[in-house]
Amino acid sequence: MALPVVFFGVFFAHPVAAIVVRGLKAEGTWHLGRIGEVLADAGIRHVLWFTTWQALVSTALTLVIALPGAYVFARFDFRGKELLRAVVTVPFVLPTVVVGTAFLALVGRGGLFDELWGMRLDTTVWAILLAHVFFNYAVVVRTVGGLWSQLDPRQEEAARMLGASPFAAWRKVTLPALAPAVAAAALMVFLFTFTSFGVVQILGGPTFSTLEVEIYRQTSEIFDLSTAAVLTLVQFAAVGLILAVHAWTVRRRETALRLVDASLTARRPRGAGQWALLGAVLVTVVVLILLPLGVLVERSLDAPGFGYYKALTSDESGIFLVPPIEAVGNSLRYAAAATAIALLVGGLAAAALTRRAGRLVRGFDALLMLPLGVSAVTVGFGFLIALDEPPLDLRSSWILVPLAQALVGVPFVVRTMLPVLRAVDERLREAAAVLGASPWRVWREVDLPMVRRALLVAAGFAFAVSLGEFGATVFIARADNPTLPVAVARLLGRPGELNYGQAMALSTILMVVCAVSLLVLERLRTDRTGEF
Repeated sequence: MALPVVFFGVFFAHPVAAIVVRGLKAEGTWHLGRIGEVLADAGIRHVLWFTTWQALVSTALTLVIALPGAYVFARFDFRGKELLRAVVTVPFVLPTVVVGTAFLALVGRGGLFDELWGMRLDTTVWAILLAHVFFNYAVVVRTVGGLWSQLDPRQEEAARMLGASPFAAWRKVTLPALAPAVAAAALMVFLFTFTSFGVVQILGGPTFSTLEVEIYRQTSEIFDLSTAAVLTLVQFAAVGLILAVHAWTVRRRETALRLVDASLTARRPRGAGQWALLGAVLVTVVVLILLPLGVLVERSLDAPGFGYYKALTSDESGIFLVPPIEAVGNSLRYAAAATAIALLVGGLAAAALTRRAGRLVRGFDALLMLPLGVSAVTVGFGFLIALDEPPLDLRSSWILVPLAQALVGVPFVVRTMLPVLRAVDERLREAAAVLGASPWRVWREVDLPMVRRALLVAAGFAFAVSLGEFGATVFIARADNPTLPVAVARLLGRPGELNYGQAMALSTILMVVCAVSLLVLERLRTDRTGEF
C-alpha cells in the first residue's frame, strides 16, 4: 500500500493543499474569514445554487430516460444487443470537451437545429442538461441494468400469480431490490454533473457557471486564489459527502441480494407492448446518442476534400507552436504513459485492499475515488505551484501530464480489478506459499492468470479516460505539446470557420479513438469484471 499512498500524497493531496494554503495563508497568517466573505458573495451563491440545481435536474432526467434502457438490456435478448451496449457506452468514455462540441454542432450557431428550425439552444440550460443525459446514460444502463439482469424474475412472477398487477408486482418486489443500484447510479450521475467542467465551459457561455468552471475562472482569468481555495474546500466537502453515501449504497447492493446467472433472465420480447418498449429505447439511442455524434462527424466533413482534416497538418491559425494534428500523437503517448502508471498504482492498491480490512482500509478506498470528484482544475493548477522546486521540479517535464491523467485512471483500475481479486480463493495463495513460492511468484502463478482479462479491461478504461482528461491538462499541457482535448478547446475559443471546423475534425478523431478502445473492452469484458 506504500506506493499508492505516496503517489496520492505527492500528486493529489500536496497540489490541492498547496492551492488552499496559497489562497488562505499570507505572511504566515491564516485568513479563514475569507471563507465567510466568499460564501456571502451573491454571485458565488448563485454559482453554488446553479451547480446543485443542474446536477439534481440532470440526475432526474437521466434516470427517467435511461431506466427503460436498463430494463431492455437486462430482460430482453435481441440481435445486435452487444453492439448496441457498446454504442450507448461510447459517450461515457468520451472527453467532456467532445461531448460539448457534439452538442454545439447539434444545437449551436449553424447547427442542425439552427438550420432546420432556426432554433439555438447553446448558452441555454437545456443544452447543458441534454449533454449531461447523453454523457451519463450509460451509467444508469450499466449500473442498474447489470443488477436487474441478475434478479430472479420468478419472484415478480410469483407476486403476479398471487393477484398483483404488473405495476404493483414491480413496485413491491423488483423496485426494492433495485433501489440500492438506482441510488448508486443516481449518486454517480450527480457526482459527474456536480463537477461538470468541459460541457458547461463550451455550452454554458458566460451565462452559466458551475463550481468547477468558477474555480477555473478565478485561477486562470481573475487570479484570485483565495476565492478559488474556498470554492475548492466547498467542492471537496460536497464530494466527500457524496462518496460516503455512494460507498454506503454499494455495500448494501453487495450484501443484500441473492443473484442468479444473467444469461438465464434475458429473453426475446413478447407482445406488442414489449416490442414497443424496445423500439422506444432504440429511438432514444438514435436521437440522444447517435444524432449528436453523427452531426459532429458531418460538421467535420463540411469542407470539400476533407479540408478541415488537411488543415490540421499546418498551424495556419497561429494558436499552437506545432500543427494541430500532432496533438493526436501527443495524446496517445501521454495516455499510454498514464495507463502504465495507473495500472501500477491501481493494481497495488487493489491488491492491498483485497488482503486487508478495517476502517483505515475503507478510508483509503474512498480516497482513491476522490480524484473523480475533486476539482481537476485545482489539481492542474496545484501541479504548477507545488511541483516547481527540487526535488520535485517537474513543470518542464513531459511526465507532468501523464501523472495528472493517471490520477483519473487509478479509480477505474481499482474498481475494475477489486471484485476479481476478491473472488480469488485465498486458499490457492496459501497453498502456493506453503509449497515455497515467494509473494511475487504467488501473484504471477495464482492471481495473474485469473485477473489477466480484468487487467486488460482496466488498462482500456485507464487509457480512454486519460486520453480525454481536460480539467487538469489544460493548465499543464504546453503549447508545443498540446493534447487532443486541449487543442479542441483552444480551437473553439477562437473565431473563424476554419478553427471551428478543425475543432470538429479533432473531436471526431478523438471520438473514434475512444470508441475503438471501448469496442476492444467489450470483447474483453467478463461478468466478473463488473459493468464499469
